[in-house]
Amino acid sequence: MATMQTFFKSRWVTPPDGTAELNPAQLAPGFRAAGIACGLKVGGATDVGVLACDSTEVRSALAVTRSAAAAAPVRVCREDCDAGAIRAIAVNSGNANAATGEQGYRDALAMRDAAAEALGVEPRTVAVAETGTIGIPLDIEAVSAGVLEAVASLSTEGGDDFARAIMTTDRAPKRCAVRAGGVTVSAQAKGAGMIEPGFATMLCFMQTDAEVDDPDAALRSALSSSMERITVDGQMSTNDTVVLQATGAAGAPLPEGLLDSVLLQLALEIVADGEGATRVGRVDVRGAADPEEAERVGRAIANSPLVKTALFGRDSNWGRIAQAAGMALAGEEVWELGPDRIQAAELAAEVPEAELSIALGRGEADAHVYFSDLTHDYIRINAEYTT
Repeated sequence: MATMQTFFKSRWVTPPDGTAELNPAQLAPGFRAAGIACGLKVGGATDVGVLACDSTEVRSALAVTRSAAAAAPVRVCREDCDAGAIRAIAVNSGNANAATGEQGYRDALAMRDAAAEALGVEPRTVAVAETGTIGIPLDIEAVSAGVLEAVASLSTEGGDDFARAIMTTDRAPKRCAVRAGGVTVSAQAKGAGMIEPGFATMLCFMQTDAEVDDPDAALRSALSSSMERITVDGQMSTNDTVVLQATGAAGAPLPEGLLDSVLLQLALEIVADGEGATRVGRVDVRGAADPEEAERVGRAIANSPLVKTALFGRDSNWGRIAQAAGMALAGEEVWELGPDRIQAAELAAEVPEAELSIALGRGEADAHVYFSDLTHDYIRINAEYTT
């Protein structure tokens, strides 16, 4: 049953006409999920999740971080996962299983194998993902037991429990279920800190009954305008993992723009939920010499502590934008950047989403980046993260 619109909230997101929002706990037909608590988090919060596809015909795509310090689960996904035929995902929060050496790698394999055995599928068709504190050995016995409990609890309306199982410093679960053009897309994501794409910086899982001829191309295209365009603190994660699964059971293709709008709204929820964040900004760069230059300038502005604090303090100080752009183009020909080229009025406006723009006058390329403000709470949260 459709509900009032509660997911597509951003003014920057336009879903296809006729898109209906469903119960966000609901999964696309052919998928089940669960989330349980195994003791990794203080206070007994949900921390282990399993998501499974019932169809043997599933087609999938996988994207993981490019970090040279990639966590053990990312290494397992890179080296020992059939990225085009993922049947299930086993995930835990509270422990990133990163910088844990070969024992961490063996633990990630054990977690994956526990899920595969319980589900009766080939181990290489199970992706594994983890998130939380870096450098702490994983309690694999507790996690494996949690995986078995989660498999026993799988439900077609387990999306909410699964979304809660992947949270760390997130203030609320990020999930949706939407329907358009005769197909359903459900998705769950997490992310609040250590956010700067390289390809993307979060965990995100999407399921659909649509026919998707090339899942990898569809995923990469949608990521390029969403998760690849966000930053909270300019820090690349060790654990980024994004999975798209499609069964084709609906006998219809994805409507144009549906996957893009779902991913963009989830990306903006991550930015809005940035550790301590109170506002979201979008910087538009126009007139760059080439796309790479446009993105470089956009990221320099979005990651500038001076611009981010101006967003927090509602200070329309356009000089900070000029400074960040000049830094990004250091060594290039000097040119004048004044208020006629920079629009920053919305920094001071009482709006939750503020736009600012800069016209470089160097060419025809453009780019945009979404970012969060920098607040007192960001320092508090990260100063106290493991203490």
